[in-house]
Amino acid sequence: MKSPLISYITLFFGVFALSTSAIFVKLADAPATITAFYRMFFATLMLLPFLLFNKKNRKELCSLSKKQWGLGLLSGGFLAIHYVLWFESLNYTSVASSTVIVTLQPLFSMVGGYFLFKERFNKGSVMGCLVAIVGSIVIGWQDFQISGQALFGDILAFVAAGVITAYFFIGQHVRKTLSLIPYSVIGYASSALFLNIFTFSQQTSFVHYQTQTWLYFIGLAFIATILGQTIFNWLLKWLSTSVISMSILGETIGTCILAYFILDEVISLQQGIGIILILFGLALFLLQQRKQ
Repeated sequence: MKSPLISYITLFFGVFALSTSAIFVKLADAPATITAFYRMFFATLMLLPFLLFNKKNRKELCSLSKKQWGLGLLSGGFLAIHYVLWFESLNYTSVASSTVIVTLQPLFSMVGGYFLFKERFNKGSVMGCLVAIVGSIVIGWQDFQISGQALFGDILAFVAAGVITAYFFIGQHVRKTLSLIPYSVIGYASSALFLNIFTFSQQTSFVHYQTQTWLYFIGLAFIATILGQTIFNWLLKWLSTSVISMSILGETIGTCILAYFILDEVISLQQGIGIILILFGLALFLLQQRKQ
C-alpha cells in the first residue's frame, strides 16, 4: 500500500458498508442465526468465481500448507462463534447493551497487539480509543440494562467482542502470506458451515421467507460483507487489527445516519453528542498512529 491516505479512505468506505448490517438485519423477517448463515453463504458464493476462475488464486489454494488451512478454518470458526454469541446475547439483554459491550473490541485489540505484534501506543492513541468508546456508550446508554438476566447477555456480548478480535488477529498474521480471495473464501465458507450446523441444531427453517427478505440477505452479503468485511481482510496486510477495530466504532455513526434516512429514526441530542465523541476519538487515534 503505497499511500496511507488511500488505505484510510478505503477503510472508511468499508466501515460505511459495514454500517448497513444492522439495517439489513432489522429489515429481514428471519431469525438472526438464519440471517448470519445466509450472509456468509451468499458472500462465499459471490467470491467463489474469483477463486475458481483465477489461475493464481487456484494455484495458491492448492499449495496451502496445513498451518494456513488450519488458521483459515479457525478464523471462520471465530467469525461464526462471534455471531452466535452476539445474537444469543440479544435474547437476554437489550440491543443497546449488547452493542455497547461489543464496542469494547478495541481494548482487546490494543492489549493483543501489544503482546502479539509488539505494537506500542502513546498516550494520545489510548486517549483517542477511550474517547471513541465513551462516544459509543453515550449513544447506547439510554437503553442500557443492568439486571441479573441482562448481565448474562452482557457477558456473552463481551466474549463476542474478544472472539471477533481474535478473528482479526488471525487475519493480520495470515494475510502476510495469503492472498485476499483464498483467505476470505476459506473463512466465509467455514463460518457458513459452522452457522449451518448451529442453526440446524436449533431446528430453524432455512426456507419459506419472503422475497424481500431474500433480497436483504443478498444485500447483507454483498454490501456489508463483500464491500465491508472483505475490505477489512484486504487491509489487514497493511493495517493493524487495532486500527481496524478502532475504525469499526464508526459503524455506529453510519448506522444512525442510515436509520435516519431508511427507517425514519430520529437522531437525538444524546446520539449527536456520541457521534461527535466517536469522530473526535477516531481522528485522535489515527493521527497519533500515523505520527508514530
